[in-house]
Amino acid sequence: MDKEVKELEKALEQIWDIATNKFGLDPFPTRFEIVPASVMYEVGSYALPGRYSHWTFGKAYHKMKTMYDFGLSKIYEVVINSNPSYAFLLENNSLLQNKLVIAHVLGHVDFFKHNAYFAQTNRRMVDDAAMHARRINEYEFKYGRKVVEEFLDAVLSIEEHIDPNFLIQKQREAKQSDEEKPRRSSNDPYEDLASVQEREASAKADAARTEAEQAQPEKDLVWFILQHSPTLQPWQRDVMSMIHDEMLYFVPQMQTKIINEGWASLIHSRIMRELDLPDHEHMEFAELHSGVVSPHRNQLNPYYLGYTILEDIERRWNEPTEEEQEKFGRKPGEGWAKLLEVRETENDISLLRNYLTEELCEKLDLFVYELVEEEEWTITEKRWQKVRDQLVANMTNFGFPYIEVADGDYRGNRELYLRHRYEGAELDARYAHKVLEYVHKLWGRPVHLETVVEEEPRVMRFDGEDHSES
Repeated sequence: MDKEVKELEKALEQIWDIATNKFGLDPFPTRFEIVPASVMYEVGSYALPGRYSHWTFGKAYHKMKTMYDFGLSKIYEVVINSNPSYAFLLENNSLLQNKLVIAHVLGHVDFFKHNAYFAQTNRRMVDDAAMHARRINEYEFKYGRKVVEEFLDAVLSIEEHIDPNFLIQKQREAKQSDEEKPRRSSNDPYEDLASVQEREASAKADAARTEAEQAQPEKDLVWFILQHSPTLQPWQRDVMSMIHDEMLYFVPQMQTKIINEGWASLIHSRIMRELDLPDHEHMEFAELHSGVVSPHRNQLNPYYLGYTILEDIERRWNEPTEEEQEKFGRKPGEGWAKLLEVRETENDISLLRNYLTEELCEKLDLFVYELVEEEEWTITEKRWQKVRDQLVANMTNFGFPYIEVADGDYRGNRELYLRHRYEGAELDARYAHKVLEYVHKLWGRPVHLETVVEEEPRVMRFDGEDHSES
């Protein structure tokens, strides 16, 4: 084992040198740790080491660990987006497998550092998550584990319904607020003192601004309830704030699953080809790589899709047509520079919009299929533009229904009115009813949800005791 670790440390130095000097990558410092399967799957199920406890994480752990124990699936690595970054290697991986994983991880960490959608990421979330866990443990001791767990159930039922642009929006609002503040002369010794009239005018302006903000539809359901619920206790608002912060941390990863995995797969393939591997390791690498970037039978493989699109971009920019050279000023051999630009500026939706071509759709054999008359799945669309648009539509709002707060004081009675932006996909009624019950637990007043059922407008309601519709 010690011999293997020394060989792995030597390989890590070589891989880092190839990544940074030959391919121009610039990852965060990365700390690797070799761990047993139990630790690997614990970190994988909780998504962050040291995170708070909840039964949903335990459920995910037992499912993943059981699949591993029966040889049905295997996690080769887990990497944490932080500075420095942390990566976990499975102790029973072969030496070659861990070499590939290290190269793959460096691709991820380089992407974390340079992609625009990670610019607002909290790079100290590992520490913050541990602090959140300690505070939640304190609340469990004070109020009872069951009380806190039931509250977490309610919050986690809507955790995905946050605003991906929340941090940008708050920065913009803070800047506007600063610009709207009256400027006083710095020579005035009484600049912090305001007249009664000035204080009244300021209070009216703040009230008007708050009223105008609340009149606008609010995308961030978690934040709105956290701020405006008439019944939440301080500790409950604190818990919701922690969940909100952690979800904001995960948003960029949700926005870039395809391009992130595609970039990491491209990087590991290039780095591994630069290593001086013995013949048997070349064969093992080829088998592992093909397993990572091969199509899946019943669903899209994000590794395969991202890797294929990125390779196609590099080919097209390396070998531009005469028309592209004349029209766009492209020069042969610009493929790698273009890939570095794409990894910095794109997310999954823009990658598909800008770079999924007709030829790629045919090569990937992409199509749209639907359940026809509740009997059998049938291919309903193969035109590449329609296929591309459907892929993009499926990724909008991370595939979750788009729910917004339309009114936090409905009927002038502090009732919560939610609106589902219907785009052809109906809500699961049973699931929607259960979530309404959870939202009522958080809001404390009757909750209404406007949606569409069988092409007809419908409003679902829950008053704390009974469900109704109209």
